Amino acid sequence: MSYTEIEPSTPVTAPATGLRTGALGFPALLAQSVALISPTMTAALIIPLAFSSAGSGTWMAYLFGTGMLLFVAYNLNQFARRSTSPGSMYAYIGRGLGPVSGVLSGWTLIWCYLFIGIAGMTGFTIFSREVLSLLGIHSAIPSVVFFVILGVAAWALAVKDVRLSSMLTLALEGISVVCILALAFVVVFAHGVHIDTDQLTLHGTSPRGMSLAVVACIFSLVGFESATALGGEARNPLRTIPRAVVWSLVIAGLFFVVMSYVEVYGTRNSSASLDTLAMPLNTLADLDNVGYFKLPIDLGAMISFFALSLSCLNAGARLIYPMARHSVFPAALGKVHAANATPAAALTGYIVLMVGVPALWSSQTDVLTIFNDAGTLAAFGFLLAYFMVVVAAPVYLRKLGALSRPAVVGSVLAFVFLLVPTVGSFYPLPPWPVDLFPYIFLTYLLIGAGWLWLAARRRPGILAEIEADLEAPA
Repeated sequence: MSYTEIEPSTPVTAPATGLRTGALGFPALLAQSVALISPTMTAALIIPLAFSSAGSGTWMAYLFGTGMLLFVAYNLNQFARRSTSPGSMYAYIGRGLGPVSGVLSGWTLIWCYLFIGIAGMTGFTIFSREVLSLLGIHSAIPSVVFFVILGVAAWALAVKDVRLSSMLTLALEGISVVCILALAFVVVFAHGVHIDTDQLTLHGTSPRGMSLAVVACIFSLVGFESATALGGEARNPLRTIPRAVVWSLVIAGLFFVVMSYVEVYGTRNSSASLDTLAMPLNTLADLDNVGYFKLPIDLGAMISFFALSLSCLNAGARLIYPMARHSVFPAALGKVHAANATPAAALTGYIVLMVGVPALWSSQTDVLTIFNDAGTLAAFGFLLAYFMVVVAAPVYLRKLGALSRPAVVGSVLAFVFLLVPTVGSFYPLPPWPVDLFPYIFLTYLLIGAGWLWLAARRRPGILAEIEADLEAPA
């Protein structure tokens, strides 16, 4: 495999980044964000968690959560409509709050996409085993085998062609969503249309329960911003990226509202409560005597989780790549594949982490626990990154002389709304070891700050160079 390291002073026929510009249109960018949100993941595993708090109001919690994050998207798009670059959210926050905040936000998002990617790997493993079981193959294949298979396939696709890998994620997620919606149609319409009045009236739902459920709903929707990471390769990025950010949220949010209504309605007369079901979609298929849906749904979930990990790999590597070019990370991670114009070195380093971490973790616990814990760990990072971009937006607009009253109101509302899942993450105090997770994330942040301090000591002026590069016209 051949690589080309693109130095800032090296003339190139493509853009100075060395990546392939104009490769990704709106569908590919939408695919990136939708795949990272992973609608299948929520329908298959997370809605029961939200139901445990909100009960009949689960659909409303998802509607409210989607509305909350649209305010975050509004602030994010203040940047996306005006500038673009590889790893854009890192660049956005750097432009608003300075290079230190920018680097720490990039460091944070690397954490986020790593653990969401790990959740994708464990979800792939869970549903791969379920598919094998439905096919009559009962084999104790070690989890690490599934991790390696997914990792190698995702890496090969990501290095080969960013457009191919992005469009493939859309196709894979689309197949899975179609299978799930087909089951939902059977559940709702097979026995005549019956309105679930308990859900429409939010029967038995308390404000406290709704606030806790919103935490799970917000975590279902994180990842909508990941299209910004592909800013250096987008076609008409100032138009297509903002659209991808908003539409990924709207599409996923509406899907979650529909599926939460269906799952609550479909399991109402089940002997087991929805919040106790490990495979709620399979249970719905059995309850409605359409067991033949289980195989395509589980197969769809399996490939959806593959798409989730692939999208995390693409997004995470495109954060590492500009940070390596800015000398925050070793220069070797800033190398580009000579033929494919993809950040191959960053992709290689990131996939090693995405496979290695769960491989070691699985020696201590089961994959379902890893899935839950990885999602929780990622959530802390996403919340911090969203807070930073919400604060950075009005500062950035003020620098440009474009600050308006709606922009200030949008920033304040987004900040207040983000407090809901933040407080819900800490109160009531979660059980051990989840109560330690905030401190693990804080330790990671301190390591990042220490790493940046050492980089600045080794190369005085690095922060000024980063700031000058981020402030340069996109």
